[in-house]
Amino acid sequence: MRLSQFFLPTLKDDPVDAVVNSHKLMLRSGMIKQLTSGVYSTLPFGLIVFKKFENIIREEMNAIGGNEFYLPAISPNELWAETGRLEDYGDLMFRIKNRELVLCPTHEEIFTSIAKSNLISYKDFPQVWYQIQSKFRNEERPRAGVLRGRQFTMKDAYSLDATWEGLDRAYDNMAQAYRNIFTRCGLEFAVVSAFSGAMGGSDSEEFMAVSSIGEDDIVISEDGKYCSNLEVAVSFREKTGRRDSGLQPEEFHTPDIKSIDELAEFLKTSDKSRLAKSRVFVNVKESGNEYVMVLVCGDDEVNESKLQGYFGINIRPAHNEELSEITGADAGSIGPVGFKNENIRIIADLLLEDADELISGANKNDYHLKNIDLKRDVKGIEYKDLRIVKEGEETTDRKSKIKITKAIEVGHIFKLGTKYSEALGAKFLDAEGKENPIIMGSYGIGVERTAASFIEQNNDEKGIVWKGEVAPFQVILLSLNQKNEEVRNISEDFYNELRKNKIDVLFDDRDEVRPGVKFNDSDLIGIPVQLIVGEKNLKDGNLEIKIRKTGERLIVKKEDALGKVMELAEQY
Repeated sequence: MRLSQFFLPTLKDDPVDAVVNSHKLMLRSGMIKQLTSGVYSTLPFGLIVFKKFENIIREEMNAIGGNEFYLPAISPNELWAETGRLEDYGDLMFRIKNRELVLCPTHEEIFTSIAKSNLISYKDFPQVWYQIQSKFRNEERPRAGVLRGRQFTMKDAYSLDATWEGLDRAYDNMAQAYRNIFTRCGLEFAVVSAFSGAMGGSDSEEFMAVSSIGEDDIVISEDGKYCSNLEVAVSFREKTGRRDSGLQPEEFHTPDIKSIDELAEFLKTSDKSRLAKSRVFVNVKESGNEYVMVLVCGDDEVNESKLQGYFGINIRPAHNEELSEITGADAGSIGPVGFKNENIRIIADLLLEDADELISGANKNDYHLKNIDLKRDVKGIEYKDLRIVKEGEETTDRKSKIKITKAIEVGHIFKLGTKYSEALGAKFLDAEGKENPIIMGSYGIGVERTAASFIEQNNDEKGIVWKGEVAPFQVILLSLNQKNEEVRNISEDFYNELRKNKIDVLFDDRDEVRPGVKFNDSDLIGIPVQLIVGEKNLKDGNLEIKIRKTGERLIVKKEDALGKVMELAEQY
């Protein structure tokens, strides 16, 4: 590709509204251009990059028997209503006014509708279907360029099986394919257990690119044997336990005490494990709302994702105005004993199991209750893992400690089971002629997010540093003075030879551009190997080669340059 014919609008300075490196560098290198908030045009250089990632994904999907589709980006409301996700997605879904249509944020419903009318016998299975296509989500606050946009490209794949064992095999095959994909994409990544959210399903893993600007917190043990999203992570900590003192509950005045920290200071204690933090949630149901009080140790926080895992995604924190009606008190004075509404379900974290001598709100403003014995005083209490783990805690086997780091989700795999097939009536006949719902898995990869994550992990003060299969070009050929006949002719010769040898080369043959600008643009767009043809070195029969990643510069004889460039192109 000749740069004189290539649309590459590079920018010298960082755009003022770009904060993270990938956003800055994608704009500056001419990969994308913003159209409106959260919506970007992909320019020619960006398209080359994204296609590199897509091709790796496509090859690995095909290697496990994937069939590629290309489905509509719009679908009828009724499909989403049948699975309940029209309501679940809410305002996150783009809806077409005056039409019963939506812009698809994902394609489970559409793929299931195809399976319903075509996969009717157990002999039709297994199947792996996928597509690489635009998706739409009405993000309230788009940020970080393509990392959280309103339109994006996703590879979404679906396994369809007649047995649960078939789903297990498909899931394992997909998990390995994902490891292959992200390894080939050059990412530093971790595979973590995860929460399925609005997708539903059972087993769920996320593929996370480690990055300081990531929106997700992941938990990794120091020995590397445990990885999890913070949303579902578990750890070991000693339970609060019992003192068996037999002390009776006693109310005491706590004026203007609204938080656990204030309560600890009021009581002159640094041990918050027996100061039970109480929060109320509302599980929204068509049949009527269910009220849930959650208790954790005072130095812990409630993990709302774990709570959603138990109750579904429609559970939410109670509003301030609801608290008084449910408990009889405002936030800061609520607790598990003597609340106003008797129809409340009480669940405590496992660390509080059967604990006594606890202090919590008295369900009376400005009052707390001490000597609470959960075993004695709270009938019907349930215990579940409800807390957010903390850095430095031990793994559950007590063999290592955990650390928490930031990461970007680039892929997510789910065992959906029969959630969508049952909702949409996608059934098949087994060998005995009995009707069964199709058993499904769902597997997604964000294409632009993966490319942006690569850039976050591979950049320096000069620009992007591409490598391996995802490099848009292997070599950039810089002709420093096209007006010089010798420089021009030798540059043309090398351009033709590189192409003849199947090397992807970008030829900077621009006439009126100064060498300094060519050097800066070359570093900015980050092509791994730079072959530089200039008058100074040619006088001695030499050419210059620069390795973008290391900055190393080599002076080589003109006749040796082609072989050296090809060697480096394979290496980097």
